[in-house]
Amino acid sequence: MGSTFDMVDLIRAKRDGRRLTNAEIDWLIPAYTAGDVGDEQMAALAMAIVFRGLDPVELTTWTEAMIATGERMQFTGLTRPVVDKHSTGGVGDMITLPLAPIVAACGAAVPQLSGRGLGHTGGTLDKLEAIPGWRAELAPADLFRLLDQVGAVICSPGPGLAPADRKLYALRDVTGTVESIPLIASSIMSKKIAEGTPALVLDVKTGSGAFMRERERAVELARTMVGLGRAAGVDTVAYVTSMSSPLGRAAGNAVEVDQAVEVLNGCGPQDIRELTLTLAREMLALAGIDDDPAQALSSGRALDVWRAMIRGQGGDPDAPLPRARHQRVIEAPRGGVLTRLDALAVGVAAWRLGAGRARKEDPVQSAAGVLWHAGIGEPVEPGQPLFTLLTDTPERFERAEQALSAGWEIGEGPVDVEPLVLERVAG
Repeated sequence: MGSTFDMVDLIRAKRDGRRLTNAEIDWLIPAYTAGDVGDEQMAALAMAIVFRGLDPVELTTWTEAMIATGERMQFTGLTRPVVDKHSTGGVGDMITLPLAPIVAACGAAVPQLSGRGLGHTGGTLDKLEAIPGWRAELAPADLFRLLDQVGAVICSPGPGLAPADRKLYALRDVTGTVESIPLIASSIMSKKIAEGTPALVLDVKTGSGAFMRERERAVELARTMVGLGRAAGVDTVAYVTSMSSPLGRAAGNAVEVDQAVEVLNGCGPQDIRELTLTLAREMLALAGIDDDPAQALSSGRALDVWRAMIRGQGGDPDAPLPRARHQRVIEAPRGGVLTRLDALAVGVAAWRLGAGRARKEDPVQSAAGVLWHAGIGEPVEPGQPLFTLLTDTPERFERAEQALSAGWEIGEGPVDVEPLVLERVAG
């Protein structure tokens, strides 16, 4: 049996700037997970970490201890090389939906264990649950079978992966201790390392609609996660990408599935295609596969994998998606060029229409969301539809419009459009 420590001593130590020892962390994390350390004490320590941080040794030990509270998945029996992707979340960020089948169509196995949305950022599982019959929960045997036969699975992680993170994440969410790079990095990477993938590509968003609004902090988070991955033997590369404006032309659940299918049919918004193919090329390089993801898209191979993936999880890829019972169109008051479209404003509007949730247990409306009909730098005519708001509950329109009202501007062109990919971090 390991040493037992006084939790108050650990809180004081971190409050005063002392690093926690490996033995202290290795006691703390399982003790908290088991309920031997109270939420109020862990909340105090988390707040001390917000202000004092964790150094690289502390952070590696903290992450390993979180992993050790649960099981570790193994993909050694698969005939395909395994590679995964994780996004820190944004508005219109449905990249996983076309990306997983594209990479699988090139010969990789993509075990995409995804989450649900909270606040203005959408959740991949919420989007896919708009497809009739599709289910997020898979038994391990079904997950491995689909990975081997189809190549791609998008599902919810089982409760056995890093249970310490599930408990600590819920605590941080209600104690104002979310905004800590070490705590964010250990939360994401404990689950990804426990997932057992040997290669991982991270998409770290920055801008108004992202969790990390400042680019410098996004780069720091990317470097921290890459360091954790590589220390654990996971070949990890991160991209820092712009989320000042929303991706694509839709924010919601069914509307983003619609857009993913457009991309898989060789169409869809240019920014979605660009980012999807950039991440796909990196994933394939890490997996050691020499194939062109653009060709997998244009040939229809990726669409075939998508259909097989949806069917494999109980869904009907041919079934009509839910459509909102009510819609409201916002028209351009004047002509010119769309000079600004704020990702946060669009995300909050979609959330207020019912596409997102304020608490984890809240339901979402599959059909709710926002469509925008012009991108930054594009010309608009007076009276042209700028946005379409979608919901099943029309009393939501007013507050959604309020959220959107200050989120866009029409001016004179031209506009300097920020690059989508800002930085690649590989070590």
